[in-house]
Amino acid sequence: MLKGSCLCGGVVYHADGKVRDASHCYCTMCQKGHGAGAGSYVNVGNAGLTYERGAELVTEFASSEAGRRGFCRVCGSTLYWRSTREPDNIAIALGTLEPEYDGPVQRELYTDTKPAWLPKA
Repeated sequence: MLKGSCLCGGVVYHADGKVRDASHCYCTMCQKGHGAGAGSYVNVGNAGLTYERGAELVTEFASSEAGRRGFCRVCGSTLYWRSTREPDNIAIALGTLEPEYDGPVQRELYTDTKPAWLPKA
């Protein structure tokens, strides 16, 4: 089970079920949405995501035809990304997890737009 929260603590969630691959996404939408070089996520089944507190604070933004980004409307923390084409899956933002994610990151996505200022692997 994964647990996490937003920056202000208004949203607290847990995600039950099988944890699938984790990734760093360097697409420009993730960069803008996170204010960082990448958006880092771990994939879980959407049905397992429940809110312990603050569900009413979660809002979504349709960042593209293919995806929606969930965030806390109080502090702006990015909580997840979900595909409109694969509604059974949700990608939880790794930075919101408590304790921090200790699994491997299996994939790097959109490396062609990885910022030059990030360290080289």
